[in-house]
Amino acid sequence: MNPGRFYAAEHECFYYQMLNERECSDSYHRALFYTLGISQETRKHIRDLFDFSQGGIKPEGLAASWQTSSSIRVSRLAFNLWNGWTEEGAERYSAPNELFACGYTPYFFEAIHLRYPEFCRSHDQILKRRTEQIR
Repeated sequence: MNPGRFYAAEHECFYYQMLNERECSDSYHRALFYTLGISQETRKHIRDLFDFSQGGIKPEGLAASWQTSSSIRVSRLAFNLWNGWTEEGAERYSAPNELFACGYTPYFFEAIHLRYPEFCRSHDQILKRRTEQIR
């Protein structure tokens, strides 16, 4: 399954480069790298956020000085899609009303679709049928 949209050409290039580097394209990796690829800051600092040798997220990257309010949202969603991660004592920052309050929202939905394709298929079919009925 490939994403339907990218934020920028750099986002698309990053996504495929990371999947190739990891040699893994399961829904966890697709959602993680798609999400972390949205922001220029998270693309640039991917190794602060993902441990390529161990194959896991690096939550301590949230405290990095380069993080912005938008890149923190990107990182939090990516981490949550990876393994359900939320910061202990700060779980509210991973709630939808916190995460989705930025211009990246359409891409966040795409990331959710990548992570949970089995749940989105039926939703996509319903939307398609409704769109056809409206026409």
